[in-house]
Amino acid sequence: MNRVCIPPTHALAVRCLAFCCLALGAAACVSTTTGREQTEPDLSEAARLNTQLGADYLRTGKPEQALEKLQKAVQQDPDYAPARSTLALVYAARGDTASADEQFRKAVALQPDNPQTLNNYGVFLCGAGRREQAVGNFLRAAQSPDFQSPAAAWTNAGVCVREDHPDDAERYLREALRISPNYPEALAQLAWLSLKNKDYLRARGFLQRFEQSGGRTTAESLWVGARTEEALGDVAAARRFEQRLLTEFPASDEATELSRRNAS
Repeated sequence: MNRVCIPPTHALAVRCLAFCCLALGAAACVSTTTGREQTEPDLSEAARLNTQLGADYLRTGKPEQALEKLQKAVQQDPDYAPARSTLALVYAARGDTASADEQFRKAVALQPDNPQTLNNYGVFLCGAGRREQAVGNFLRAAQSPDFQSPAAAWTNAGVCVREDHPDDAERYLREALRISPNYPEALAQLAWLSLKNKDYLRARGFLQRFEQSGGRTTAESLWVGARTEEALGDVAAARRFEQRLLTEFPASDEATELSRRNAS
């Protein structure tokens, strides 16, 4: 699954949430000719072209070029929802939360059942602390028959509420695994919840499944591994997790906390 990172306003949750990039159509012609006569430019097709270019720029780390193309796309076709939802991602990446929220709301109003937009807006809302609204968007996306990654939306819902509503979080995460039994992000989150509940054997089991699934190692997953193995009495395994954390994620909050623990 492709990812688009945004500066989080609720770092713990948003860093674990997954954006699903828009799957836009191929570039199309922006004008047509018949004989020697040229018709007016097809602004709808031009908007689609500029949206595709904007999404490509965003994916390759060129937000300024993305902003230019997507603003032009919105001018060309104000009713083209993918242009607005992709523009919202650019504004979110720039830290312009007011403009991002406005564009997301307009995109949802134009296409109320678009699961990708609902999922992306949910990530934004969760990062802004609007968790109830965020979960509503995630669940609508997850239950859409048109969504190609429902496990991602269920997982996002779980991450968003894991601090305040761990029982709901576990229910959402287990639904993600029901759909996709080896979904790495859901396994990692269930390991975190199990550690928090002091169910260390279950935490170890979920973490092992996460590693076997080929999930992308994070500072948090290494921290969970270290604390789990320490609680289970395997000091050597705990130290291995800690060394990896310090080596692979030296600037992370988890590495900072580990250094503080070691110094005390």
